[in-house]
Amino acid sequence: MREGYREELDDINASLVGMANAVGSAVSTATTALLDADVALADLVIAGDKQIDATRESIEQRCFTLLARQQPVAGDLRTITTAMRIVSDLERMGDLAEHIAKVARMRFPEQAVPQEVRSALLEMGHIADLLITKTATVIATRDVEAAQELETDDDAMDRLHRGLFRALLKDDWPHGIETAIDITLLGRYYERFADHAVSVARRVVYLVTGEHAPVPAPEA
Repeated sequence: MREGYREELDDINASLVGMANAVGSAVSTATTALLDADVALADLVIAGDKQIDATRESIEQRCFTLLARQQPVAGDLRTITTAMRIVSDLERMGDLAEHIAKVARMRFPEQAVPQEVRSALLEMGHIADLLITKTATVIATRDVEAAQELETDDDAMDRLHRGLFRALLKDDWPHGIETAIDITLLGRYYERFADHAVSVARRVVYLVTGEHAPVPAPEA
């Protein structure tokens, strides 16, 4: 009975890794759809979010079942409750990838991203890919040092996010209010994606150490 319990805990963790990989595919595809005005890819991401949502529901149900049947304590209880919080972060990251794809779809056949900020959005997409890849690894390995590295990657995303605002606030911004709103939302989606990756990393640190990772002071 106990062996089956341990196998279920391991399988839940593997499902979290698989969900993180699915989210990574979604955000990568959404970025390509956005920058290439590829409506087929955008639709693929939008449709695929239903599977990410279903995975969340499945993992949560399995966690509830373990809580009810096994009444875990100490480390096992921390494992299950942390998994339930991580799955929520991952599901939200999938939603943000979907939001990016929806901007691409809404503006098709036009380009949603003007040339002036294309490089910034491309780099934000690259950082999002990096973050979710590291997030999946951190979930799989429970590597505290790797988890802490995500804070630095998030700093790079924050700098790009601020750079977008500077571009939008220039007096010579030529693309009007509607495009400015699109870019503002896109920047926010990528920035929040990174924040959720950091949240997962902090939860893994808590899972391993039993201590909450300190939240760094905001940059001046």
